[in-house]
Amino acid sequence: MDRLLVTGGLGFIGSNFIHDRLAKFSDSHIVNLDAVSYGANLQNLADLANNPRYRFEKCDVRNMERVAELVSNADVVVNFAAETHVDRSISNPTAFLESNVIGTCSLLEAARKNKVKKFVQISTDEVYGSASSGESFNETSILRPSSPYSASKAAADMFVISYQKTYGIPIVILRCTNNFGANQFPEKFIPKAIIRSLLGKDIPIYGNGLQIRDWIYVKDFCSAINLAIEHGSPGTVYNVSAGNELANLEVVKKILAILNKSTDIIHFVEDRPGHDLRYSLNSSIIRTMLGWKPHLEFEDALRVTVDWYQANENWWKPLLNEKILSPTPWKESW
Repeated sequence: MDRLLVTGGLGFIGSNFIHDRLAKFSDSHIVNLDAVSYGANLQNLADLANNPRYRFEKCDVRNMERVAELVSNADVVVNFAAETHVDRSISNPTAFLESNVIGTCSLLEAARKNKVKKFVQISTDEVYGSASSGESFNETSILRPSSPYSASKAAADMFVISYQKTYGIPIVILRCTNNFGANQFPEKFIPKAIIRSLLGKDIPIYGNGLQIRDWIYVKDFCSAINLAIEHGSPGTVYNVSAGNELANLEVVKKILAILNKSTDIIHFVEDRPGHDLRYSLNSSIIRTMLGWKPHLEFEDALRVTVDWYQANENWWKPLLNEKILSPTPWKESW
């Protein structure tokens, strides 16, 4: 039996990972620690309520006493817990410092005292900042975060690395490109575009819509996480990317084509501050060392995702709020 403590498991990637892990590893037992903040949804894992290999604990990662108790019974810690929405970080950066940095330090302290077998930090490609044309960041590239969100994730990464170097904690960091798929919170780019299309509303796009992101289907990222847990070399950072670099405008047009909607509903709005033009990662290390590769083509994964949101209005309709329903620029949303 292997015992995992997963933090932030009610969120988009975390809940997909828990489902994936339990399905593929019959000896895995998971305790899911989640504060149930704005990006979490109890419905994401409601189907596991009676699963003897899964348990939910409502707790904030900054609660060091309770975190220490839970870590003491875990072999592996997988840290998804984080405030993740860039726009929200512009409005309230302190919340990102507290959750993403202090929360990570709380987990690291517990991991240090309890000598966990592996600490897996889920990071982001945004820590590298914007990539120039033809440039792809590797794991040794300088971190140049642009937003309070990415700065908090970069700071957390530095603490994780320092605990490995100072205390010998066996850590692994995964820096991944933009995930998409089922159960993603409606404020995020792809689900917001899908949902607004289904509601017959305009789709707001920042600036000229030419900001480039590399998209990865969430289940492909989950497979990378599992490989890092089982075979990842302690002290290693792994970039994870699928090679689907697309402009935001192009992604929206693909969504509209799937839904048979006119591009006339695209609405360009004032760009947000510090908006990186392009993200690009070189993921050759995880592909070579761990044999990882994505399994679903972008267009196929996007169609699966659109189909899921069409079929699951009962999941996303209760989550609708002003930031999803309003087409206004970021600065008018707070």
